[in-house]
Amino acid sequence: MRAVVGDEAAFESLVRPLVEPGLHLALSMLGNRRDAEDATQEALTRAWRKLHQLRPGMPVRPWFFAIIANQCRNMRRTPWFRLTSVVDVVHREPAPEPGIEHLDLERGLEQLPATDRGALFLHFYLDLSIEEVAATLGVSPAAAKSRIYRACHRLRPAVALEELR
Repeated sequence: MRAVVGDEAAFESLVRPLVEPGLHLALSMLGNRRDAEDATQEALTRAWRKLHQLRPGMPVRPWFFAIIANQCRNMRRTPWFRLTSVVDVVHREPAPEPGIEHLDLERGLEQLPATDRGALFLHFYLDLSIEEVAATLGVSPAAAKSRIYRACHRLRPAVALEELR
């Protein structure tokens, strides 16, 4: 693989199709576009430095998404992230009202922990297999499947409540 030996053009062609979905993954985990862009940019830099870990035949998507997920988790742990998150909440403009058909789902997703949102996003939005979700999250396939199931189970009451109204 040319990217592994330092070919920048090969690296770009390898990760370019993954940047936009990676940004969406970061946004689902961090909840803020600016932070998601920062995490994605840092993940690209880390991916370049960690190319030696990529072995022939190893799937690139879960490898790259794992780097993004780890970067998001690292960002969430910093005091700076917590401070800027508080500032964003205080100075946030009201979000445009989503379409009524998405309102219950969005509210339900907001109530889930970031790890659950990430698992759902990887599986249902990015269409990653259970094995790819597991590789991205650094867990076994059984654990990934359980996390997705539990997240759906936690999401179900919020959606059901809206349906009853």
